[in-house]
Amino acid sequence: MHVILDLSRLLAAGWRGIAAGIDRVELAYARHFADRGCSFSAQSPWGFCAELPRDLALGLVAALLKDSRVEAKVLAGAGYAVLASSMGRTKLTRRIASTPGCVFLVVSHAGLHEPGPIAALKAEGARFLPMLHDLIPITHPEFTSSKQIERHPKRVETILELADAVLISSRATGDTLAALNPGRPLPPMHLVRFGTDIAARAPGAITPLPGPYFVTLGTIEPRKNHLLLLNLWREMPPGPRLILIGRRGWESEAACRLLDRRTAFHGHVEEQGRLDDARTAALLRGACALLFPTFVEGYGIPLAEALTMGVPAICSDIPSLRELGDGVPDFVDPLDGLGWRELILDYSAPGGARRPAQLARMPQWRMPSWEEHFEIVEQVLTTLG
Repeated sequence: MHVILDLSRLLAAGWRGIAAGIDRVELAYARHFADRGCSFSAQSPWGFCAELPRDLALGLVAALLKDSRVEAKVLAGAGYAVLASSMGRTKLTRRIASTPGCVFLVVSHAGLHEPGPIAALKAEGARFLPMLHDLIPITHPEFTSSKQIERHPKRVETILELADAVLISSRATGDTLAALNPGRPLPPMHLVRFGTDIAARAPGAITPLPGPYFVTLGTIEPRKNHLLLLNLWREMPPGPRLILIGRRGWESEAACRLLDRRTAFHGHVEEQGRLDDARTAALLRGACALLFPTFVEGYGIPLAEALTMGVPAICSDIPSLRELGDGVPDFVDPLDGLGWRELILDYSAPGGARRPAQLARMPQWRMPSWEEHFEIVEQVLTTLG
C-alpha cells in the first residue's frame, strides 16, 4: 500500500501564508505520512493531478508549522510552477502504474468537483479515499458562497461515484449524506474524529484582562453567528468581556460594522484577529468559557480545542456539537438570545452554578487524539491497498 496525499489545500494555504480550519487537517496528515514513504500531489489549475517533489512538499509543511509566511509563500510558488509543467503529471502516472496498491488520499474538498482527474488516476490502478467534512453548501446554502453552492453537489457526486471508502468526522455528516441520497448505495464510511494540537503549545504571553471574559474562536462570518453575541454585548450589564479570535471573513459586513463602532460596547468587546496557537491557548485557558453559537458545523474544532484544554463551553444545540460534546457543554439554540444571555451572566457571576457543574462533568469527556484518528485511517488504508 502506497499513499499519494493530495496537498492542494496546503499549497493555497502556503500562498496565503495562513493554515487554518481544514488546512490544519491536511497539515496533520502530511506530518503523519511524511515518515511513511508516501508521495505528495496536487491538482493543477489545468485540471490534472501531478506529483510534487518530496523536498518541496516537506519544506512547505515545515514552513506552515512554524508560521513562516514568507518561506511558505516561496515554496507554494515553486509548487505551482511544478504544476504548470507536465513533468509532475507524468511522474504521478508512472508511479501508480509501477506501484501496486496506490491509494489517492484527499482530506480537503479540493478538486472534488472535477471527477475527471480522479477517474484518470483510478483508471491507472489507484484507489480513492476522500474525506467528507460537511454538507453545509447543500443543507444551508445561505451560509456559503455561490461558488460553493455550485460545486458541493458535484463533490458529493464524485465521492459517491468514485470513492472506495469515505472518511467522516461526525456521524451527523454520514447521517445527512444518507438522508440526501435515499435508497442509493453509499461507499463504506469511517468515523475519524480530529485531534487537536493547541493544548500542547506553550501558552503565549498576554496582557492580563480585567474581570471575567469569554472567547469566541473562528472566522467572523454569518454561519458562526457572531451577531448574536455582539447584539447581546450591546446591552450586557457591566462585567463580562468578549474576546473575538479570528479573521474577518465572507459577508461579515454587519458584524464588522458593529465592531468598528467601538463605543457601542463600552470597551467590553475586543477583536483580536488571527492569533498564533500559543496566544490563542493563553486566552482560551483564562476564559470563563468558549462561546460557540454557530448555526451549523460538520465537526466543531473550536469546541474540541476548548474541551481538550479543560475550558468549559457554551455552544449551539446542533447535532454535530451534541455528538462531539457528549453531554459536557451547555447547549443553547443558536437563535435563543435570552438563553445565551442567562448562561453568560451565570458563568461570569462569582456564585454562578452552571460553570462549576460543567467542570464537574468535564472528566467524562473522551478526548479525541490524532493517534486514534490515524490508527483508524491506517486500518482503512489496509483494506484498500
